[in-house]
Amino acid sequence: MIAFTHARVVTPRDVVAGRVTVDEGRIVSVEPEGAAIDRIPGAADVDLGGDYLVPGVVELHTDVLERHALPRPGVEWPALAAVLAYDAQLAAAGITTVLDSLAIGYLVDTGQRPRDPRPLVAAIHAARAAGLLRADHYLHMRCEVSTELVVHDFEPFVEDPCLRLVSLMDHSPGQRQFVSVAKYREYNQGRYGLTDAQLDALVQRRMEDRGRYAERHRAAITALCRKHGLALASHDDATTAHVDEAVQAGAAIAEFPTTLEAAVAAHEYGLAVLAGAPNLVRGHSHSGNVSAAELAARGLLDVLSSDYVPASVLHGAFLLHLRHGMTLPDALATVSLTPARRVGLEDRGAIAPGRRADLVRVRVVSDVVAVRGVWSRGERVA
Repeated sequence: MIAFTHARVVTPRDVVAGRVTVDEGRIVSVEPEGAAIDRIPGAADVDLGGDYLVPGVVELHTDVLERHALPRPGVEWPALAAVLAYDAQLAAAGITTVLDSLAIGYLVDTGQRPRDPRPLVAAIHAARAAGLLRADHYLHMRCEVSTELVVHDFEPFVEDPCLRLVSLMDHSPGQRQFVSVAKYREYNQGRYGLTDAQLDALVQRRMEDRGRYAERHRAAITALCRKHGLALASHDDATTAHVDEAVQAGAAIAEFPTTLEAAVAAHEYGLAVLAGAPNLVRGHSHSGNVSAAELAARGLLDVLSSDYVPASVLHGAFLLHLRHGMTLPDALATVSLTPARRVGLEDRGAIAPGRRADLVRVRVVSDVVAVRGVWSRGERVA
C-alpha cells in the first residue's frame, strides 16, 4: 500500500490538497487535508511536498516509435531495443497508456518509415509478455487509404486484442493537410531531400493513386472496423464534407482537423476533436493549419495528443489551464479521461477510488512542466 501525501490532487472536478491511497494497483481513497487522516500501518508514504498529482496520460496518437526504429535514413534499429527506448521516453513524459501509432501505406518510399509494421508489433507483444514495459501499450493503425496495398496490409491486425484505434488517412497532395500542393512540395523536399524532378513524379503518382484507390480502400477498411468493433478516427478533415464522410463511417474521433470549419462540424456531430500538443506549445501548426489554441478558445478541443513530441502532452495540458482559461481538471481530462473513454478504457484516466493507480507527480516552473515521478498501477516506472 502507498500513501501519496501533501499533494495537490487533480480529480475530475477539483484540485484537492490532500492524500491519495493506493493498494494492489488501484486507487483506494482521495482524502482532503484537514480530514481525520491517520497513518496507514504498513503503507509506504510518498511526500509530494505540494507538487501536483495528476492522472497518467492516455496517449492516442504518437508515431515516435517509428523514429526509434529508423533513427536515420537507411539505419534500422533492433525492434525490441527500439520499443524499450521508446517506452522509457513515454514513461518519462508521464504517458502511462499509449496507442502505438504505426503507419500502413507509405507517403514517400525512402526508408523513413518501416516498410512492414509487423516486426514492431511483434516486439511490442514480446516486451509486454516479458514484463519489460513501463507504460500500458495498445495499437493504433494509421491507414493511408490512397496507397495500393493498405487493405491487404491492414487485415492481419484486425483480430489483434491490442488494436484499439484505426485512423483513415490520405496525405496525397491537393486536399486535407496539403490543400496547397506547394506546401506538400516544401514539406516533402525538406524532410526527404528530394530533387525537383523527384517531387514532380511524386506529386503526379500520389494524385493518380488517390483517384485509383482512396474511395474503395476507405470503404473496405471502414467495413472491417465495423465487423470487428474497432474504434475509428478520421484524419486531417478540412471540410464539412470530410466530416460528413467520417460520421457516416462511424468515426468517434476527428484527428487534427485542419480548418475551423471542420472542427466545428466534428464537434457538433459529437466526434472528439483531437489536436496536437506541439501545435499548442509552439502557438501554431507547423503546416499552417488551424491552431490548437483557437480550437481551445472556441471550446472545440476535446483531446490533446503528443503527436511527435512526447514531452509536449502534459506541457500542453497545463497551458490550456495557465494560458487558455480551462479549469485544471478539464485541461487534464483532454489527456486522460476523455481519450480513455473514447477508446473504451474505462478503468483509468482519473484520480478516483477504484481506478487504476496511473499517477504522475508534476511541478510547474515558469509555465514549463517538470515530471518528477510516474507510477503505473501503483509501481514506480519513472
